[in-house]
Amino acid sequence: MRLALPEDDETLGGLDRATWSTLHAVTPRARPPYQPFFTENSEPGDHLLAVTGDGRILGYVKLARPTPLASNAHVRQIQGLAVATEARGTGVGRLLIRAAVEEARRRGALRLSLRVLGHNTPARRLYEAEGFVVEGVQPGEFLLDGEYVDDVLMGRTL
Repeated sequence: MRLALPEDDETLGGLDRATWSTLHAVTPRARPPYQPFFTENSEPGDHLLAVTGDGRILGYVKLARPTPLASNAHVRQIQGLAVATEARGTGVGRLLIRAAVEEARRRGALRLSLRVLGHNTPARRLYEAEGFVVEGVQPGEFLLDGEYVDDVLMGRTL
């Protein structure tokens, strides 16, 4: 595990495009010309990477503050998770979630939250196995592939 670096931009953008699916994405599939992966609202230091011994990136988790409010500074939120297709089922996602929990604690957070689409059963099972509980559901929040999909709010105490 390591924090992302500015030079990871192209690789992470490629990973995002390769793993895009309405199982977890609420935005349209990216089309060329591609936008940079990192932006002023999504910087390298917000991303933890799972990497192989030779430096190949297998996945990332984005850990950020849910709002800029001082009254919410004790909370961190997982705002993205992607695992390369060839690394799925090998425990990379679980390692990323655990790394996010530890990094959130290191940054002084007392709570960790996330949002997951209701039909994303594999992700929901992973989050539940790592101590997250459903704290709310926004029914039919997104229209994806002609179907209304719930937005499930999950969280855990650190």
